[in-house]
Amino acid sequence: MAIELGTDRLVLRSWRAQDRAPFAALNADPVVMEHFPSTLTTEQSDAFVDFVQAAIDERGWGIWAAERREDGAFIGFIGITPVSFESDFTPAVEVGWRLARPYWGCGLATEGGRAALDFAFATLGLERVVAFTAQSNQRSEAVMLRLGMHEAGEFDHPRIPDGHRLRRHLLYEATSLPPSAGGDTRWT
Repeated sequence: MAIELGTDRLVLRSWRAQDRAPFAALNADPVVMEHFPSTLTTEQSDAFVDFVQAAIDERGWGIWAAERREDGAFIGFIGITPVSFESDFTPAVEVGWRLARPYWGCGLATEGGRAALDFAFATLGLERVVAFTAQSNQRSEAVMLRLGMHEAGEFDHPRIPDGHRLRRHLLYEATSLPPSAGGDTRWT
């Protein structure tokens, strides 16, 4: 059974057919994708949705579609997933997010990330969750810090070629969830 998480302002849920077009637009936005090797085509974006929804179908949790509670607007994704490459910090579960630009700067990534971390620790019983981003991605690093995560080092992302400006990544981790800054997490 797929888990759905809720916060005061968000619903983290399984993906729907109507999420595909706004997600493809988000993934084609060069500003949103500035800290990734490239934007995604519609086909690549749809393949990502298929992949993450299959994981939710299998485990009940994963990279959820994120919608704004007040109006049902699709805003991007927030969730947790096993790290899919080998590194000195794996195996591990990662918390991550990607939001469309209109939803930046209002605390939604932090609110949803907190709900995902709460689920990881309280429900799944995980002892550690990681997050990582390219060194240049100060916005994501700020979310990690607001989530109470601690810097755990740096690494070269194995899926980014040597010499690429985004290869070097920052690694953060959490081993427990700090007290909430507001709003309770609900799941069904």
